[in-house]
Amino acid sequence: MPPAHPFDDDKLREECGVFGVIGVTDAANFVALGLHALQHRGQEAGGIVSHHPEEGFNSARRFGYVRDNFTKASLMETLPGPLSIGHVRYSTTGSKGNTAIRDVQPFFGEFSMGGAAIAHNGNITNADSLRRELIERGSIFQSSSDSECIIHLMARSLQRTIPDRMEDALRRVEGAFSVVAMTRTKLIGVRDPLGVRPLVLGRVADGYALSSETCALDIIGAEFVREINPGEMVVITDDGVESRYPFRPTKSRFCIFEHVYFSRPDSILGGRSVYETRHQIGVELAREAPVEADLVCPVPDSGTPAAIGYSHESGIPYAMGIIRNQYMGRTFIEPTEQIRNMGVRLKLNVNRALIEGKRVILVDDSVVRGTTSRKIKEMILDAGAKEVHFRIASPPTAWPCFYGVDTPQREKLLAATMSEEEMRDHLGIDSLKFISLNGLYRAVGEAKGRDPNAPQYCDACFSGEYPVEPRDMIDQGFQMKTAAE
Repeated sequence: MPPAHPFDDDKLREECGVFGVIGVTDAANFVALGLHALQHRGQEAGGIVSHHPEEGFNSARRFGYVRDNFTKASLMETLPGPLSIGHVRYSTTGSKGNTAIRDVQPFFGEFSMGGAAIAHNGNITNADSLRRELIERGSIFQSSSDSECIIHLMARSLQRTIPDRMEDALRRVEGAFSVVAMTRTKLIGVRDPLGVRPLVLGRVADGYALSSETCALDIIGAEFVREINPGEMVVITDDGVESRYPFRPTKSRFCIFEHVYFSRPDSILGGRSVYETRHQIGVELAREAPVEADLVCPVPDSGTPAAIGYSHESGIPYAMGIIRNQYMGRTFIEPTEQIRNMGVRLKLNVNRALIEGKRVILVDDSVVRGTTSRKIKEMILDAGAKEVHFRIASPPTAWPCFYGVDTPQREKLLAATMSEEEMRDHLGIDSLKFISLNGLYRAVGEAKGRDPNAPQYCDACFSGEYPVEPRDMIDQGFQMKTAAE
């Protein structure tokens, strides 16, 4: 299993990645490649299920990276057939940081009309109440994952086909879900009515692919067809793609943080290049928060496009003032205490020759707990920087996400307890500025900014305005935003 590093908890972890293919020889090999491209969405574990007309369903679930498990011929030979789905995960529900193999998706269920496997990206906000209800009615759960509720709800449905049972089940589910599922002959994709999490359709050879992001279509040479619409279900067979809309229509609320951080910069979201959006965030940030300085430096790698945009707009030279060690991931499997104390230096190193004597603008994607930002500031000052200014390519993260992102408790979010000025003093830097929420909306193509009466995106982690009430968390004592806030 990939090691946990002392600075990893200072980033919001992407939720999960899903991928599926139908109509190609050895579909599981395509799925493994797709999951490799989606590795940034989940690095704890991964799983693949395939179906062969003669050999039936087969599955493999493993801890760790795709490259270390699903590239071995001995394993991939056990997953034959023209139909396959897969999943990479971080633990957003269940035993966070202590994943059991039974929690690794895809999940499989055997129904009277045949088997089905399901992979889920997102988070079910009423999972606790559903789970209690299902257990009281005799369901036996194998995992701690909220996603398993979908399989049990399908099992209890009286509908005659698996897609119809899935519709039944998902109508009971609240929260965010992009689902890729399979039967013996069908590949199924569904997005929740708000379309919080992404899902796209591609064409590969004589078959089709479903993916969390377009970058995973590229790796298998698939042609991007379109996004699955919010509230849409597609059922794909050898005969083609059937589309249906099982949910009550509502205004979509795609996760705006997908643009800021989660998605790969070479993906396309809503017809927009993620890279270009992040570049434009930097442009907006330079307009909103200018400062006199000698260099604009990104905090690698997610701050890079925004730093380039800030540099272009401000005219201040761009420089790689911090260098990332690309090969550190597998080096320290069990770090000693002495190595742990080195903290961020294991992953990042300052380019001293560039930094010394300079006034430096550091551009990062977010500030969560602030621990990493303080360590990076210390490294920059140790290298002889004259001034350190932070510019953040997202608004202050002041509220937890309940839709599939592993967010700390609210009291551990720096922006939940401090003003911008207090955060600046806490970090010990010369200045700190975040992009405004309206500036972020302009960067993603909303020229008039955010519509306060009907926000175009889900931005709950910034605004505290949750498009779906997090029922389970409220039951556990979570306090929603008040009118005064």
